[in-house]
Amino acid sequence: MGEMVTIPREEYERLLAFAEDAEDAAAVARFRARLAAGEEELVPAAVLDRLLAGESPLRVWREHRGLTQSGLARASGVNRVVVADIEAGRKGGSVRSLKALAAALGVGIDDLV
Repeated sequence: MGEMVTIPREEYERLLAFAEDAEDAAAVARFRARLAAGEEELVPAAVLDRLLAGESPLRVWREHRGLTQSGLARASGVNRVVVADIEAGRKGGSVRSLKALAAALGVGIDDLV
């Protein structure tokens, strides 16, 4: 068994808080590095509000990227009618279609489902 040190609880809690703050600072630094490298993006609150309100994620991301349904269809190779059906909730979209749409929008497939 290793050596043991006894310290007052107040000091232990202070050290624990310091360690948690250091972990948070490291996480922020990692995020900022990914953001600077273009691996992350900041999403406007309005986009998040629309997603949280239950709007079609495909429509929200498409409009956020400044694309029309036709433009997204061309960029993804997915038929415009399929794009419209997914946005309207008439169809869920195949995995292949969702993968192509996600790639064209620069998001993960999980962002669309």
